[in-house]
Amino acid sequence: MLFQVEMTVKLPPDMPAEQAAEIKAKEKAYAQELQQAGKWRHLWRVAGSYANVSIFDVEDNAELQDLISNLPLFPYMEIRVKPLCRHPSSIREDDS
Repeated sequence: MLFQVEMTVKLPPDMPAEQAAEIKAKEKAYAQELQQAGKWRHLWRVAGSYANVSIFDVEDNAELQDLISNLPLFPYMEIRVKPLCRHPSSIREDDS
């Protein structure tokens, strides 16, 4: 199942820079692991904000919830999820 996931990060302004850097490094490593596994299919930054739009390719809602809730930045995110399905005019075979 494909899902569009919009994530906006809102770190507390008083979070120490060292702590923020550590969380961001863990987030990057986990995100790259999920991309290499084919679960996090696309990742785009939203220009001008600390946000991204992503496409996840997972078995079901439960797997998506598990992956997202394990993101190190999860406690500091606003997340919107939209399930996606194949468009009948699509010429791609790998977008189901």
